[in-house]
Amino acid sequence: MKNRILYFIVFCIVSTNVYSQKLKEQKADQEYQNFAYFDAIKTYERIYSKGYKNQSLLEKLGNSYYFNADLENAAKWYGRLFEFSKDITPEYYYRYAQSLKAIKDYKRAQEIMILFDQKRSNEIRAKLDMAQRDYLAQIKKNSGRYTIENAGINSVYSDYGSSFYNDKLVFTTARDTGSFIKRKHSWTGESFTNLYSADIDGSGMLSNATKFTKHLNSRYHESTPAFTKDGKTAYFTRNNYLNGKKGSDDNNSNLLKIYKATLVKGKWTNITELPFDSDGYSVAHPALSPDEKTLYFSSNMPGTKGKSDLFKVAIHLDGSFGTPINLGDAINTEGKETFPMVTAEGELYFASDGHPGLGGLDIFVAQITSEGSYKNVQNVGEPINSPKDDFGFLINDQTRIGYFTSNREGGIGGDDIYKFIELKKLICEQALSGIVTDKETGMPLAGAKVTLSDGEFKILKEITTTEDGTFDFGKVECESKYYIKTDKLAYNTQENPTTISDESGKTFVKIELQKTINPYTVGQGLEKVLEIKQIYFDLNKSNITPLAEIELAKILDVLQQNPTMTIDVRSHTDCRQSAKYNMVLSDRRVKSTIAWLVAKGIDKSRLTGRGYGESQLVNDCGCEGNKKSDCTEAEHQANRRSEFIITHL
Repeated sequence: MKNRILYFIVFCIVSTNVYSQKLKEQKADQEYQNFAYFDAIKTYERIYSKGYKNQSLLEKLGNSYYFNADLENAAKWYGRLFEFSKDITPEYYYRYAQSLKAIKDYKRAQEIMILFDQKRSNEIRAKLDMAQRDYLAQIKKNSGRYTIENAGINSVYSDYGSSFYNDKLVFTTARDTGSFIKRKHSWTGESFTNLYSADIDGSGMLSNATKFTKHLNSRYHESTPAFTKDGKTAYFTRNNYLNGKKGSDDNNSNLLKIYKATLVKGKWTNITELPFDSDGYSVAHPALSPDEKTLYFSSNMPGTKGKSDLFKVAIHLDGSFGTPINLGDAINTEGKETFPMVTAEGELYFASDGHPGLGGLDIFVAQITSEGSYKNVQNVGEPINSPKDDFGFLINDQTRIGYFTSNREGGIGGDDIYKFIELKKLICEQALSGIVTDKETGMPLAGAKVTLSDGEFKILKEITTTEDGTFDFGKVECESKYYIKTDKLAYNTQENPTTISDESGKTFVKIELQKTINPYTVGQGLEKVLEIKQIYFDLNKSNITPLAEIELAKILDVLQQNPTMTIDVRSHTDCRQSAKYNMVLSDRRVKSTIAWLVAKGIDKSRLTGRGYGESQLVNDCGCEGNKKSDCTEAEHQANRRSEFIITHL
């Protein structure tokens, strides 16, 4: 009896503890659903430390750290998830691989990514990984092009998302707002962010960080501003909060929107949300194109491929906006693409955890084509990128000094702003041009046809040299092989292989053409030089047949290549039929031949001719009158000939 009571008491205690932990887990789940990861983590870890664990708890613990950019702890909890269960959603394979990169366990990360590729082979992320298994070697090749250092204004809180404004840098910070009531954000455990500005010295170092303006800062997050060149318009990110009213989605989450403000008499006013903002999805991190006609931003609006995609929208002259356009598969993946920045040199910089990188968010750059598409996406390498989150790239096109944000080890706060100097451009730009000259005299040759082909001999461009003998193919791919073929009348055709450097610059090619030794002489028959045995006509007719055109095309080419050459066309028949008939027939054939050449562009003044019938037989077959010829068919064929005698060169 005593044992039964004891067992009952123990059962009640255990049941009570289980129920208590279940309630705590439900509370943590609610915090998790509301993006209160900072609070959820503490609750989940307390539950786990008491021996209560399940797959859902491990997933959410890993996610809470992952979404808070603490990838080292994310790797720890995802690792325990993979030990706990084999039935795991493919997305966790990707997050685990990203987290493993953050602790530089690239071998294990690649093993997990291979499993992810097998499970999600149709995904952009999987295709990129399979196509770039040597991505670490490529990143190493791209590395070492920057010097970096702490920018000088970082706090123990998060500082990130900078933008140039006149001679200052405006950035985002979660540092002490100076108010008596400290409002904390449950996602990060830090204060809500505000916009600050800092002075920039000649070396790019920052100092004197102060609040940018009270007119843009609110009770909630403000971040990532973008300013027009005249300094009178600002676009910035803020929680869904305007004129004292807070907006929420169906889950009561306060998402992000982009707002526009104008500077009037020193005061930022007319704060309005952009027309494509929504209570149902986030729109954030604006960036203006250099001509200020396009706004780039990050969003998870309908049509998004992953956690967030990059979009662009046209800004019309009247200040209205077009329809947002997704930047497409070249840029966006099923992961997160965010923090865009566009340079005057046609480069799009952005942060992504979907393209192969070192871990967390890495910074990438792509070329914007003249058609508005994107190509050649590359990881900018170390030391800009690290195993942790790196984002918010910003550069001065002239000085090549810029800034980026990272939560890497060795920083002061959660996120820190680093200053960098670019020593060498990643995207190599090369221009290919040259000159064509006479090899003997050195004089430039105008009117030469210059053809550019790639390494597979695919023709890319055809141009003609100018009066000074020069040609310009414009931009070409660096570290590539091309072939330049040059054709000029009276000169030998020449093909020059050309290798383009792997560094930005100009490639200038000098092409020297050798004059062609003329193989023709006056009185010579072109049909002998070109080995034309016969111009075929239908029996007893003068129509130019397809077979005749093939042979006449050879004559046409010689006349085109030698514009001063004149020829006399002569047609002969065999001795069959009457002499009168053969004379008329051969004359008709001469006229048909000359007419064909004239129709192809040969001036009629360069052509003479007549028919000779059977008057100049090479084989006397004795078939006059009613006499039957004793010649073979081959001997008759030798009599049926066309001659093209050169009369002038």
